[in-house]
Amino acid sequence: MRMLAVPLLFALCSAAGADTLTVAVAANVQYAFDDIQEAFRKETGHTLKPVYNSSGKFTAQIMNGAPFDVFLSADMEYPEKLHKEGHAAAPPKVYAYGTLVLWTMKDIDLANWRSTLASPAVAKIAIANPKTAPYGRETMKALAHYKLDASLATKFVFGESISQTNQYIHSRAADAGFTAKSVVVSPEMQGQGKWIDLPKESYQPIAQGIVILKHGQQNNPALSRQFHDFVLAAKSRAILERYGYQLP
Repeated sequence: MRMLAVPLLFALCSAAGADTLTVAVAANVQYAFDDIQEAFRKETGHTLKPVYNSSGKFTAQIMNGAPFDVFLSADMEYPEKLHKEGHAAAPPKVYAYGTLVLWTMKDIDLANWRSTLASPAVAKIAIANPKTAPYGRETMKALAHYKLDASLATKFVFGESISQTNQYIHSRAADAGFTAKSVVVSPEMQGQGKWIDLPKESYQPIAQGIVILKHGQQNNPALSRQFHDFVLAAKSRAILERYGYQLP
């Protein structure tokens, strides 16, 4: 699981040139973003500097002056907060709707996943931190829908982001866990372990927002707008759909 370390953030941002955008990317979009940035480079000749983390942590960093140009969030709540508080150039727009899956590397029964999670066969369940990661927040809502949030609480292991949650699942440190569908259908993870879609009756697909930040507007407005529009255009939409996202 590759993930750019947050301590490198300011060094990376200061090294980026005028024709390079620094993009804060929610961890669930990491695999799809590889393809999006390559398509953007081929079409425009411009490179991107992505940093991956939970949307809540990015929001705190941006509010404290982190020099990101564009933010691809895992929800709409965080970018809307940034716009409301004057850290974004315009209101966010939905670029994709994310969905949840239950994923395991172990030989356990996912067809009857609710009883399986409650059984002794599962000791640890990985979930992204609901305080900072929208996918973790929606996972907890889904479990509450089935009245499983309290009964399974002692088994929860919280990752700082979807990336760390995936590490727990993939390394078998957790017996199973909830993650983004975009992860399990990615070329890197496809065919590894087994997974099942979380029933849509238990949650709403997660609206994910893109927003141009004040730093991008002030330092590289044309390229920030170009990339923003590219994410919302046909090539990126086709990539996002291929990675299991629903489209607005």
